Amino acid sequence: MVGTHLALIPEPPARQSWGSSEGKPEEPRLRGRSVLMSPTNNAELPAPQTWEVEPELAAVPSTRRLIKGIAQHWSVPLSHAALRDVELCASEVLTNAVEHTGARFRVTVRWTGEHLRVEVADNSLRAPDPGSAEDMITGGRGLVLVDGLAHSWGWYPEGAGKVVWFECAADQLVTGDRRLAVLVHATQAQTACLPQSA
Repeated sequence: MVGTHLALIPEPPARQSWGSSEGKPEEPRLRGRSVLMSPTNNAELPAPQTWEVEPELAAVPSTRRLIKGIAQHWSVPLSHAALRDVELCASEVLTNAVEHTGARFRVTVRWTGEHLRVEVADNSLRAPDPGSAEDMITGGRGLVLVDGLAHSWGWYPEGAGKVVWFECAADQLVTGDRRLAVLVHATQAQTACLPQSA
């Protein structure tokens, strides 16, 4: 019986880290393409990329650009519009990790052959809540946006914290009226949570 594990060829790059105590994040760089080969050598997937991010809001834009850059480097079959959704979802999940933990967190990007999967591992056991008023007040659209734009998303406990993940599929692009409804709903949810003036 053929095994179902994948062997890494060649070795993946060491974990990368960026961000600085001065508040200006250093831009991460993509390395060469490593691939995973199936035991029968008939399937090739890019090796997952993992790196650590400093808990600074200034690191969020460069991290989401790196996620998009990795997908483009791998030539995954996602349109520009789908990659834009990946960036929007990544911004929300990354910002939550910064605001709710205040500690370094780990980002992993992988291509499953059907979905681009982004995972953010942090040191908080607090479950993500798409309707959290606290997320809306701090300026985010919370996970409402992730729930509406991603093919799927979720979380699971890991060690002393959790991993929040989302997946975007090549064939699952939210467009037209449905996309507008997602964006309007996220904006309305954010507005409803703002303090009312007297």
